[in-house]
Amino acid sequence: MIRFANPEVLLFLFLLPLLLFLKGKQGNSPSILYSYIEIMKFVSKKRKSKPGRLLFILRLVCLSFLIIALARPQFGRSTSEIEASGIDILLAVDVSGSMEALDFKIGDKHINRLEVVKSVVSKFILQRPNDRIGLIGFAGKPYVVSPLTLDHDWLEKRLEVTKIGMSEDGTAIGSAIAAGVNRLKDQKAKSKIMILLTDGMNNAGKISPLTSAEVAKTLGIKIYTIGAGSHGEVPIPARDRFGGTRLVMAKVDIDEETLSKVADITGGQYYRATDTDSLERIYDEINKMEATTRKVKKFEHYNELFYWFAGIGLIILAIEILLANTRYRRLP
Repeated sequence: MIRFANPEVLLFLFLLPLLLFLKGKQGNSPSILYSYIEIMKFVSKKRKSKPGRLLFILRLVCLSFLIIALARPQFGRSTSEIEASGIDILLAVDVSGSMEALDFKIGDKHINRLEVVKSVVSKFILQRPNDRIGLIGFAGKPYVVSPLTLDHDWLEKRLEVTKIGMSEDGTAIGSAIAAGVNRLKDQKAKSKIMILLTDGMNNAGKISPLTSAEVAKTLGIKIYTIGAGSHGEVPIPARDRFGGTRLVMAKVDIDEETLSKVADITGGQYYRATDTDSLERIYDEINKMEATTRKVKKFEHYNELFYWFAGIGLIILAIEILLANTRYRRLP
């Protein structure tokens, strides 16, 4: 890459068009003065060259190269090495049928819970560039959407294709925690975190959430739990026997007591998100609590190009002086 050590000097380049404009307003300097204009009638019929204009352009080109030289152009490379934070984060997201509820909004538009969660989680991922992050979706049983990775672009793509119906319906919170524990237990990170979001109660799977939480505690895994969804009845799309879709009002209960206990057992915290804003604040708060200091090592190697530009400018100046005193010499 090319950079300039004194980029402010380049501002003088903007003066060159002004000089060209002023030169045009003034006109070319006469080479010979005549006291009687009639003598020029014969000469004016023949094609004439304009040495004055050529020499002036050469002078401007020379000045351009000298100005660039004074700006100290440099060619080389700069590299940065960022040490990984040492934090592994496993995101567990509920993808059961109740996540289709339309009680969340983005702007003025009602969006189902899962789409809002995906939007907020995507922002969270962007704020953690040096953490290994994995993603698990769960309904009646859990499945791995993405293993722990530093390739967040790929993780974002996997998050985008996550949708409701990719697993049998239900809410297997205990199994989801167990699956996350299995992904984190063998990692050598200094801190292991799971963020579990659900909008329901544990009604599937063979492992209870509290049992899974005890295992997570033993392995040093902290779990933050989030109960997502507004209180009372919520509109959920339902398909009728003719294949159409209509909205029905349904009540979705969240087992806040269990989610709170899971967080307490592992040293995490339970949050309640009833709208998009509160959900964003929760992920922001978790992001701040799990902040780490990142070490950055920067290496630079640049070669000066000053001599090249200065040399070319002086060569052009020498050519301009040579032409002015030989081929394009003006008579006194």
